[in-house]
Amino acid sequence: MSENSKGKKKVVRAQSDPKQPKVKSTEPAWKPTPEAKSQANKLRIYAWVAWLAAIGVQLFAIFWILKQVPVNMVLLIGAIVVTGLLSVGGSMMWKKANRLDPASKEDGFRFWVQNQLGAIMAVVSFLPLIILIFMNKDMDSKQKGMAGGVAIAVLAIVAALGYSYDSPSQEQYAAEQSIIETLTGKDEVYWTKSGKVFHVCDAVPDVNKESKDGEIHVGTVAEAHAAGKSRLVSYWDREALNYCGYTQDQIDATKATVVAATGDDRTDDSSTEEDAADATPPAS
Repeated sequence: MSENSKGKKKVVRAQSDPKQPKVKSTEPAWKPTPEAKSQANKLRIYAWVAWLAAIGVQLFAIFWILKQVPVNMVLLIGAIVVTGLLSVGGSMMWKKANRLDPASKEDGFRFWVQNQLGAIMAVVSFLPLIILIFMNKDMDSKQKGMAGGVAIAVLAIVAALGYSYDSPSQEQYAAEQSIIETLTGKDEVYWTKSGKVFHVCDAVPDVNKESKDGEIHVGTVAEAHAAGKSRLVSYWDREALNYCGYTQDQIDATKATVVAATGDDRTDDSSTEEDAADATPPAS
């Protein structure tokens, strides 16, 4: 039989082995600009300097102040306050760095540590000192209650300020940027100095409220986060439809494209406390 007389074989696409583990992409979902990365690195160095200084003051209190007989209460409480200020300073700089250069959610533990390191360092800076205050044999119960109470109160404040309640992520930034670029054709959003979120266009009522500086700020999604804005307003779709001149078809297409590209469905238009802080209800 000739080669041409043979039947043509069926072409079958190879199927991946379901038992074979999937390899995660090493590429980040979103990349900061070189300038933002550099600034974030500097802020993280400064944060560590502040935290190490806080730990140093704590060690001074443990190995010198608590060793004195009688214990100098004024100096001890002063050391507690200074430790708190240094710890808070480090946490604020670390949070700012995370807004400029967020972690990825792919590694859950690393993501949690990077975002909550401020609260973790608060505990490291205070817990040993608090324990040793209550174990000190040269202080009476009144002194222990006063110094320990102040230390616990400062720790609670510092930990609360260091905790990240709305942890930024590469995936969040990628989804927000994809929404804006897909809908508008460019990476450009709007916000006010006092607002907590950013918006699709400069025509929305939220950014046109009366303010002290009388300014509407415009920039990229990354720049909005760097300015302290936590995220894209949750009802961006209603803003786009009612105030920014986009059609429902464009909005629906944007949602479908973003979900397909990022796997992140940021289509919930329910407002949150942060939205309410600078929001005028969209027109129906």
